[in-house]
Amino acid sequence: MSNTPLLVTCGLPYTNGPCHIGHLRTYVPADFFVRHKRHCGEEVVFICGSDNHGTPIVISAESEGITPREMSERYNDHFDITFKKMGIEFNRFGMTDDPENHRMTKEIVQNLINNGHIYKKIISQSYCPHCEMFLPDRYVEGTCPYCGEKARGDECDQGCGKHLEPGELKDTVCKICGAKAELRDQEHYFFRLGDFNEFLQDYLPNLKGTSNARNYAAGWVKEGLHDWCITRTLNWGVKFPGNEELVVYVWVDAPIGYISFTKEWADLTGGDWERFWKGDSSVIHFIGQDIIYHHCVFWPAILKGSGFMPPEAVVASGMVKIEDKKFSKSRGYVVWTNEDYLDLGLSPDYLRYYLLSYTSHTKELNFSWKEYQARVNNELVDTIGNFFYRTMHFTSKKLGEIPQLNPDKEILDEISGTISEVSRYVSEYEFKSAIEAIMALGNYGNTYIQTNAPWKLIKEDKDAANQVIRNCLQIVKALTILLDSVIPEKAQKAWELLGFTDKVKDREISDALTGFESVKLLAPEIIFKKIEDEDVEKYEQTLNMRVNEAKLKENSKVIDNTRKEEENMITIDEFAKVELKTATIIEAEPIEGSKKLLKIQVDLGDEKRQIVSGIAQFYNYEELAGEEVVVVTNLKPAKLFGVESNGMILAAGEEAALLTTKLKVAPGTKIL
Repeated sequence: MSNTPLLVTCGLPYTNGPCHIGHLRTYVPADFFVRHKRHCGEEVVFICGSDNHGTPIVISAESEGITPREMSERYNDHFDITFKKMGIEFNRFGMTDDPENHRMTKEIVQNLINNGHIYKKIISQSYCPHCEMFLPDRYVEGTCPYCGEKARGDECDQGCGKHLEPGELKDTVCKICGAKAELRDQEHYFFRLGDFNEFLQDYLPNLKGTSNARNYAAGWVKEGLHDWCITRTLNWGVKFPGNEELVVYVWVDAPIGYISFTKEWADLTGGDWERFWKGDSSVIHFIGQDIIYHHCVFWPAILKGSGFMPPEAVVASGMVKIEDKKFSKSRGYVVWTNEDYLDLGLSPDYLRYYLLSYTSHTKELNFSWKEYQARVNNELVDTIGNFFYRTMHFTSKKLGEIPQLNPDKEILDEISGTISEVSRYVSEYEFKSAIEAIMALGNYGNTYIQTNAPWKLIKEDKDAANQVIRNCLQIVKALTILLDSVIPEKAQKAWELLGFTDKVKDREISDALTGFESVKLLAPEIIFKKIEDEDVEKYEQTLNMRVNEAKLKENSKVIDNTRKEEENMITIDEFAKVELKTATIIEAEPIEGSKKLLKIQVDLGDEKRQIVSGIAQFYNYEELAGEEVVVVTNLKPAKLFGVESNGMILAAGEEAALLTTKLKVAPGTKIL
């Protein structure tokens, strides 16, 4: 047992959609860790909350006609309730949009400003001329400049995973209207991440937790750190100190939520929040693999730069697959925690067990309904359930009470060895190995009762049978305490059947080696029930139906796009209506008030024309005279910036390469 208090946090769920099994990959192991540490007598505060800011919430709220706050409150309640149903018990579950986090964020950002770690700079940022607005992260998408994959505003989420600064994306489009975005200058604020290069080089090798978090972060530092733009052009979020037109980047105020929620917990309980963030305690973050950079590089630097202690450990989980397919909500490969599981009456403990026992915490977890069924039936039902029921049923029916004997030393040694093994694995974040150690004790119990056969022994030697059962009951008690961290609902039921009236979660691990407080057991019950084949078929059908619906939607999109392409196609007769002629530019001059447009006079052989063209950014107007170009001559006249235009000069590409002919031809020559 450590005298150092622990603060354990989980990555904050984002409040623009419901809880799915991918979320639980982080929260269930964290809850298991916390429960076990408390059984071991350690002081642990467990903190989480919802992440309420950023563009996706604004987009989702706008689509529903509600405010971002209303959407955030809805999903904050949803996650809070869902986690409780799953037996995940936080000391505080807050919201990053609550007043305390606004205040704490502004205070920390101001500290960083005062300490010289934040500066302002004018940058080029994506702007949609159609929507007449700057485009924050999730309002813009384009091509990653590093790997060429499709990416969103602040992260290459489909490719290399790199963090992207505003203006880095290529070929950007506005996600609101689909129009091509352009770059415009705007003042923003930057965090000098490079100031912390030496600190991080010393910090990361000593960072505890899982090796994937430590090694991944060290790789980023080795590549070189770039300053982070920490402001966005949004109305929704924490206002930047001294500039109310900007909000703080969500990856600043979201992790600060860990501190804010700790303070809220302290205010409610009389605790000392600074003890955890400025004192001698240990902060442990449980996160998903996709946010390692933010928690192991960016976050420690913010804490260091503002006078707080960086985390002692970061525990990063592997990703999730569904039936051997990459987890994808859009493609239907998703299991929703409520709709597909809890609402069907399935045990939260069964899912907790699967998530903890399937694979190492850092490896990819595959959720399969058949594998789920096999683990529940073969391990929880046949191993633990069978041993519990056989032991308690024999005690109740044949003996009438718990034998007033001490367990054999062999039994206590086996339990002590299991406790030591489990505690070591939990401290090493090897949760699968910890579960295997617990199950090994269950297998030991089954083998012991089967080998000693008290139902036969009682006919020959009742005292010996009593000793066997007493030993088995000690193993049941030990397993119940150990399993509380894994399957708390079932463990509490078993605890009560053993005659205890308190909460098993409040017991210390050492109680696994002590006796019973009552000689009477409750009437034995079957605690674990099998998952039937027909039920698994139904669950698989639901998943398959969702996948097929997603495919139909995708096919529908393809058909719609094909139809649009066909609608955009023209016949040869329609094309013949377009009159294309060669022309020679006589002169060009800028149009007052416009940075893009030029007023150009062209020679079409038999006439002179005035045409307004948007090529001012690419050509020196004084050097255009004499250039041979191709002109659409039968367009209806139009006025641009008050200047009449009678035609269109054709150009190609983003740099407006003027179209011309390979051989010299006379002005006015028709293009066939």
